[in-house]
Parts: sequence; structure tokens; C-alpha cells
Amino acid sequence: QVQLVESGGGLVQAGGSLRLSCTASGPTFSTYIMGWFRQPPGKEREFVSAVSQSGGSTNYADSVKGRFTISRDNAKNTLYLQMNSLKPEDTAVYFCAASAKWYIGVVSNDYNYWGQGTQVTVSS
Repeated sequence: QVQLVESGGGLVQAGGSLRLSCTASGPTFSTYIMGWFRQPPGKEREFVSAVSQSGGSTNYADSVKGRFTISRDNAKNTLYLQMNSLKPEDTAVYFCAASAKWYIGVVSNDYNYWGQGTQVTVSS
């Protein structure tokens, strides 16, 4: 079992930056593919980005490509999402998730464990 806790959300103006963190409990963090999802107000949860166990492979949604960077520090059991050039449409609750799959999944069902989420609000 992996417990995930996100932090780093907040209110930022359009064009600004935020860095989200997700800290995992337990000694097996490095064995999981890790991902970020988000749920905008009134909408379904959507894939944002994911990273392989070693950090060597990543995947991004088209809407964030070139603006967001996912990374992980396995020694610290922590996943990051650096978000630059934020837009009002990035406003959402952001969730980190852990997957035991062998591939980098882009749908919620590919992920086994979830954090509670952190709010990101981008003002125009």
C-alpha cells in the first residue's frame, strides 16, 4: 500500500509558476509509475503527466506539453510537477497517483493509489 500526499497548490496569476510535490509513504515508491491528473471544476478527471519508475520516460497531455515538467526523486520518495506559464484553464484540483502497471498509463483506471488532491487556481 502506498499513501500519497500532495502539496504546493495555491492561487497564482496567469503566466506564473507553481511546483507541486507528492510525498509517498513506504519503501516501494521507486517501483511505481507515477502520474499527475487534474479535475477542473464541473469536469471529469483528466491525465496531465506521468513518469516511469527510473524517471527516464515521461508522458504529457498535449494541453501542458512545453509548460509542465514532471520529475521524481526516489531517494526522497517524492514526485514533482513544475508548472510554468500557467493559464486560467489550468485551474483544477491536482492529484498524484501511483501505478503498478508495466506501461505508462493515461487513464485513471491504470492507477492503483491516489492522493487527496491539491487546489490550483490561476487567475486571469
